[in-house]
Amino acid sequence: MASLSVKPGQRFTLPDWQNNCHLISADAEHQRSTSHQIRQEARALRNDTGNQAKWDECDSRTRLKDRITSVDRWREALAKCLTDIDLEIDALTKVKEAAEDALQAKNLCLDVAIECLTFRESRRDIDVVRDPVEEELHREVKVIERTKKELQQRVDEAFKQLCILKEARQQLNCDHRHKVEALDLDRQCLSFNVTSGNISFKVNPTRIPDGTTSLREWEQNSQFNKAHAEAEMKASVELRGAIMLTIAQTNNELDAQRTATEFALRKRIRDMEGALSELRWQEKNTLEEIAEMEEDIRQLEEDLRKRTLDLKVAHTRLETRTYRPHVELCRDQAQYGLTGEVQQLEAAIRALQQKRTESQDALDALYRQLHRIQTDIGYKTNSLQLDNKCMDTRRKLVISVEKFDPEIDAVNRTRNLPRNSQLEL
Repeated sequence: MASLSVKPGQRFTLPDWQNNCHLISADAEHQRSTSHQIRQEARALRNDTGNQAKWDECDSRTRLKDRITSVDRWREALAKCLTDIDLEIDALTKVKEAAEDALQAKNLCLDVAIECLTFRESRRDIDVVRDPVEEELHREVKVIERTKKELQQRVDEAFKQLCILKEARQQLNCDHRHKVEALDLDRQCLSFNVTSGNISFKVNPTRIPDGTTSLREWEQNSQFNKAHAEAEMKASVELRGAIMLTIAQTNNELDAQRTATEFALRKRIRDMEGALSELRWQEKNTLEEIAEMEEDIRQLEEDLRKRTLDLKVAHTRLETRTYRPHVELCRDQAQYGLTGEVQQLEAAIRALQQKRTESQDALDALYRQLHRIQTDIGYKTNSLQLDNKCMDTRRKLVISVEKFDPEIDAVNRTRNLPRNSQLEL
């Protein structure tokens, strides 16, 4: 008889077949539900990211406009200050030329007085007497020589003030030029949009370039340049008034500009000494903080080394337990414990590495700050030495002007000059 052919292979039961169908159906339902949830989340994410991008771009545009307004306001202020300082340089130059003309005019007076004295030396016999005319001529020579000395001093002061004004103008011009360039760049940035043809990805665009300053430092720099120029212009106005008064008055005039400058130098020296004291205190504290940070980094590295050794031990234990035979290769409590230990150690190592990186970055920042402090100390020490040299040099020229001019304010040490400094010669 022919036998029934039986197909080889595993046979499943009907419940298995039904369970498989239910499982497939359940998996399909689950996948569709998951897909629906992901789609909803994706739509929400698209809406959120789109709205956030629009708000961020609007905020950036507003910030750029505000920045352009601020820079443009400073540019206008610096431009006006440049115009004023140019006018002041021209005015001081004319006053200096007037003082030089007056000084040149005194040579003729001196030549005439000396010539008269020479003529009188030709007298003979009893006529060679010391009469009032000779005394007046000698007194005239002394007055002229004193006047020439005062005028020459005023000319030298005017030349020094011109140099300071030109230096201040150069700083203003440089600051003004930089602001014009910054305005062009910011306006160019404001004109960018998604349809611009020159937009592209850049390498590390969020980096902080070397030499970057804070907003406060930026504003303080412009304020300092403007205030410095205004202060020097104010000093120049006072000096012009003093020069014109010196031309008109030949007897014992006080140099208001020199007094004001010496007062400013004394104040500057006091401020510089206070700043140096503060910087040295900051240097000391920074050095102490660097030492503590270096010690903490060494301890972090030591703990990192210890945790690495612990991780090696845990890895070795896990690897060794994989060679257990047959049924002994089970996930027992020791296996769970070792796995948890590995995870904890890896997390601890990552945290220690992150903290070591942060500590190293902080240490580098401390070293940079220390270098900056030490550099600033060098600058201020040099400036203090120069200011002291200026004081020592100017001390040779100090004259107690109160005994010569009762109109001198002994508190402010400034002359009560007319407000309109454009005095007529």
